[in-house]
Amino acid sequence: MIDAGLPVRAFFTTRRGGSSAPPYDSLNLATHVGDDPDAVALNRATVSAAVGGPVSFLHAEHGIGVAEVLEPGAEPPPADVLVTRVPGVAIAAIAADCVPILLHDAATGAVAAAHAGREGVYLGVVDAAVAALLDLRPQRAHGDLSASIGPSICGRCYEVPADMRERVASRHPTARSETPSGTPALDLPRAVETRLGELGFADVVRHMACTAEEPSLFSHRRDGVTGRIAGVVMCGVSVR
Repeated sequence: MIDAGLPVRAFFTTRRGGSSAPPYDSLNLATHVGDDPDAVALNRATVSAAVGGPVSFLHAEHGIGVAEVLEPGAEPPPADVLVTRVPGVAIAAIAADCVPILLHDAATGAVAAAHAGREGVYLGVVDAAVAALLDLRPQRAHGDLSASIGPSICGRCYEVPADMRERVASRHPTARSETPSGTPALDLPRAVETRLGELGFADVVRHMACTAEEPSLFSHRRDGVTGRIAGVVMCGVSVR
């Protein structure tokens, strides 16, 4: 587990410490990638034990949909952002190259977990996640917002067609990147970090490991058939 660096219990998983067989070895947390369902259930139980309660995992749609989770372990509808203000509720965003984001609002204790893929970043999933947190605030409430950006594919490795790069960069200029050979690429974690700064986040932790370069992480771009890591956060359990 990688400590997310937030003031509540939060971490990012790696591919180690689970029950899945290759090519999902071993802590795959996704149910949609062809892995043995019993192994995934064991892996999710391992993560739930680590965070201290049942985890609600999002089902990404590569958009900007938001779902609020009100009970521990509740099954959310498909969405790319989960949010909760209920103490003891744990939520998680899964990814394998896309950007998992964890957010915390000190004003309410509310937390969010977001999946930021290429299309989601373009459409505004970061804004949707922040808006979902702020919508839970009572009037005139104030407090610091903090964020943690998990491991994801870096701007050196995420090669894309030039028109795709320019489409995303038209809204998020810092997403524009290139590979070592000079071909067009996207730097989604940098775009996410920039957007969080624009939205007023002074406390942003960015984990720099690239999923395509680091063998301890899952990468769809590198491996094709593979598992998924998760960013996990629990509401109301202070660690700072």
